[in-house]
Amino acid sequence: MNHATGTFEVKVAPTGHDPEPTISSLSIDKQIHGDLEATTKGEMLAAGDQKAGLGGYVAIERVTGKLSGRIGSFALMHTGTMVPGQPYDLKIIVVPGSGTGDLSGIYGAFHILIDSAGKHSYTFDYAFSTK
Repeated sequence: MNHATGTFEVKVAPTGHDPEPTISSLSIDKQIHGDLEATTKGEMLAAGDQKAGLGGYVAIERVTGKLSGRIGSFALMHTGTMVPGQPYDLKIIVVPGSGTGDLSGIYGAFHILIDSAGKHSYTFDYAFSTK
């Protein structure tokens, strides 16, 4: 497996297309820096009690850019739960078969880290399948 690290900024905004009153639909836009230089566009569905810090979400986002000199895109699939006083339980993987260009065949796991000041960073463990 290869290992990439870096930082990112994220903007999450309501889409206005909530499927029902207790489920929120949100857009995701990221600027990723470091070993992966990319932008993302995606959509998230979330539910829970935001004021209490309790909830869960699912999301898919398309990552487009350059990873260790390879240019292309791939999709990330998220599942996550948040409970106050506990670390976020997040699972973010590359969607199988979603790689394009030089990133065709990519697979792996993306890990989000958020420090006490709210700064976002990542580690990304990835490899390429042989055809």
